[in-house]
Amino acid sequence: MKAKIFISLKDGILDPQGSTVNKALDSVGIDSIKSIRMGKYVEMEFADKDKDDIASIVERSCSKLLVNPNTETYSFSIEE
Repeated sequence: MKAKIFISLKDGILDPQGSTVNKALDSVGIDSIKSIRMGKYVEMEFADKDKDDIASIVERSCSKLLVNPNTETYSFSIEE
């Protein structure tokens, strides 16, 4: 089984990386984009775990290390 975790900045948090990418795209002629927000994507693979165990591991991983709760939010899905 695999967990797919999507981490993004909370609304209202400035995203300098997204602004830089937006300006770079504009400079190469891709100028229809209003704004870009960057995030992180994490995949975790598991062997011999049920979905409840995986969800618990993902929640603990995000709350203890992967996500800054002051500036970021996250969501995840579990797939077979």
